[in-house]
This record gives sequence, C-alpha cells and structure tokens, in this order.
Amino acid sequence: MTIRWHCIAFDSFPPLILYDVLRLRSEVFVVEQNCPYQDIDRQDLDAYHLLGYNEAGELVAYARLFGAGKCYDEASIGRVIVAQPYRSFGLGRELMRQALLHSDALFGPQPNKIGAQQHLEAFYNGFGYEQCGPMYVEDGIPHIPMRRG
Repeated sequence: MTIRWHCIAFDSFPPLILYDVLRLRSEVFVVEQNCPYQDIDRQDLDAYHLLGYNEAGELVAYARLFGAGKCYDEASIGRVIVAQPYRSFGLGRELMRQALLHSDALFGPQPNKIGAQQHLEAFYNGFGYEQCGPMYVEDGIPHIPMRRG
C-alpha cells in the first residue's frame, strides 16, 4: 500500500481537505469509540496537520503536531488516527514514524509528550514513549501521559 504524506498548517487547509479531516476524526473518535465530545477545540489553529492519502486519494491516516508550549512544555503529537479499514496493514506504525519525522523537521529534535489512550501504551512504548504520570480519564476513556526523549 502506497501512502502519500502531506503536512500543512491550519491556515493552508483547502475546505475539502478540512472536511475530510473533520469527517475522519468524527468517524473514529465520536462514532466508532461511542464518545460524544467537542473535537473541534481551537487547538487545530496552532497545529500542523499530517495527512496520509491512499492511492485513490482518500484520507486514511491523520495526526496533528504541536511545537513546545502549545499543549505541553514539550512538542506533542495528538489525534492519531488510522481509518478502520486500514488498521491491519501497519499503517499506525508508519503514521507515528512520519509524525515523529515531521515533528523533528518542524520543531527540531526534542522531547515529545502525548496523552495516550491507556490501551495503546505498548504501541507507543515501541516509539520510545514511557508513562510519565498517573492515569486520568478524558471523555470517559482512560488515558496516560507519555514522554519520549
């Protein structure tokens, strides 16, 4: 499977791409996870958005990237998503690899902190993240803070 990666600032979003991002995030975080919450949180304005498109031009992977001081003292990656039909191909690992590469290119190599869904701890451990605080519940889902570097 070939994925084309693009990383853009919010103010560069064409309307149809923004629609695709919001649709995918709603599809996964609200509908699939049965978690009604306010996804549009104004943090999009400060983020770079990593977009992964398949050969048909469909958005199938997404993450948003923040510089230090935006979400945490460290740089951060959030809203990590792979569309459900594409989850058994290792695309989540490639998305995180791309997110870390783009974060380093945008903000320079530095520590990175995330708020991870607790059941994904082992996945993020594979990228060097370690739990750095107690579990907390966000929107009804257990999360843990994790830090890398």
